[in-house]
Amino acid sequence: MSDFTRRDVMMKGGMIALGLTTPKWFASIAHADILKRAGGGKNGDTVLVVCQLSGGNDGLNTVVPYADALYKQLRPGVGIPENEVLKINEQIGFHPSMKGVAELFKEKKVAVIQNVGYPNPNRSHFKSMDIWQSASPTQTMKYGWVGRHVDQQMLTGATNPILALGLSTEKPLALTGEKASVPCFASLVDVQSMVGDPDAEQMLRQIQGMDAKEGSPTRVVQDANRTAFDAMSLLSKQLQKYAPKQTYGTDLFGQGFKQIAQLIATSPQTRVVYFSAGGFDTHARQAETHATLLGNMSNAILAFQRELEALGKADNVVVLVFSEFGRRVRENSSLGTDHGAAAPMFLVGKPIKGGLYGKNPNLADLDDGDIKFETDFRSVYATALDDWLGGDSGKVLGASFSKLPVL
Repeated sequence: MSDFTRRDVMMKGGMIALGLTTPKWFASIAHADILKRAGGGKNGDTVLVVCQLSGGNDGLNTVVPYADALYKQLRPGVGIPENEVLKINEQIGFHPSMKGVAELFKEKKVAVIQNVGYPNPNRSHFKSMDIWQSASPTQTMKYGWVGRHVDQQMLTGATNPILALGLSTEKPLALTGEKASVPCFASLVDVQSMVGDPDAEQMLRQIQGMDAKEGSPTRVVQDANRTAFDAMSLLSKQLQKYAPKQTYGTDLFGQGFKQIAQLIATSPQTRVVYFSAGGFDTHARQAETHATLLGNMSNAILAFQRELEALGKADNVVVLVFSEFGRRVRENSSLGTDHGAAAPMFLVGKPIKGGLYGKNPNLADLDDGDIKFETDFRSVYATALDDWLGGDSGKVLGASFSKLPVL
């Protein structure tokens, strides 16, 4: 054995090491070895990338109603001046940092879905995020909407432990299913550095020790660990085959979408990638922070789209962008904005029928200071599940929701 110690393995492994100390997470992957390739549209090869803007993105300063006099009146400090807005039409436009998304919008590859939310909105980060990730505004659910979709795709037979993957420092509820869960890594570098090194991988497997009794909780964890290692080994071998060609930023969005491009280029088994980046809780001095975040996101999505085009994969990938809530219409005394309700969502990609969907926010008719929701976010999920992933939104969401004509 080389220079690796158990401490090295646990410290270097990031999310991998974290997984080894959280049996519940790995136990839920124990059944991942019976995952079959998920259906996806007519060809069975479509990919959905879910991009979560954690913290509550200010929708009004993302898609800006610059011509509305109330916007200027209620946001004298944080409002975006008309001469800086990247105009979509005579009423509304993108934040000036979103040049990449604006370019894709002109190419008809971005659908802006206005006023998305749910009834009786909750302004708690944790509760609202649970609502969006479980797709259940009315009751607490143990499982997430992506996890439930994976449950629906599980059939005894072909092995596919990487049908869906998460890139996040914390595993989101969205990825947890009743029968299967989704591997979640802080970075693909963790996978490559740990499992790509045979000595490190051997150490990880040896940590498990001898097999416990069949059916015991310890044995379930051990079996789950093996399945997770197999998934990592498969990913590590595949990821070595491609280095992204576009220039990506060094920020979370740039590095996140760079890794997603690498996954899509090398992992034909993967159908859903869930990525999250934070920082959107802009209670004070919002202007600079928000501009940086939106610029990073926009640049990363543009680079990612160009990467897909060069790969010949642009017809196969759609990106869904959401946040747990928008912000209040009126700015606060700290030149920031507080927790709100409805906000826009984005669907991005060559298969998208680009344009504006829904009315502009009505700032004269608010719900306790918040924009009223017009489109239930589960309608967007239903569209992605049924029309893109080839799933069954009725079973996943527990009810039928009208779909949007965006694909």
